Amino acid sequence: QVQLVESGGGLVQAGGSLRLSCAASGRTYSCNVMGWFRQAPGEEREVVASIMWSGSNTYYGDSVKGRFTISRDNAKNTVYLQMNSLKPEDTAVYYCGCSRAWSWGVASAYDYWGQGTQVTVSS
Repeated sequence: QVQLVESGGGLVQAGGSLRLSCAASGRTYSCNVMGWFRQAPGEEREVVASIMWSGSNTYYGDSVKGRFTISRDNAKNTVYLQMNSLKPEDTAVYYCGCSRAWSWGVASAYDYWGQGTQVTVSS
């Protein structure tokens, strides 16, 4: 089992920044890829960014390229999502996930999820 706890969400004005954190515990060695996804009301869960748990490869959704940065700190078992130049359309619940498969952006291929953290961007 892997436990994931997200933090760092909140209310921010358009153009502002937030940093999300995802603290992982348990059998984290089973996670090949860690991903950030988001889900707005009435929408499907979509990939924001993902990163290899061991290695440097990253993946970004088209809508966040150039604005968001994913990183990790293996010593702290934590994955971060730095979000800059936020837009109202970034408003959603953001989830951290662990994929035991090598899945970059398919939500159904993720095995463990956190409880989510709300990000609201006002215009």
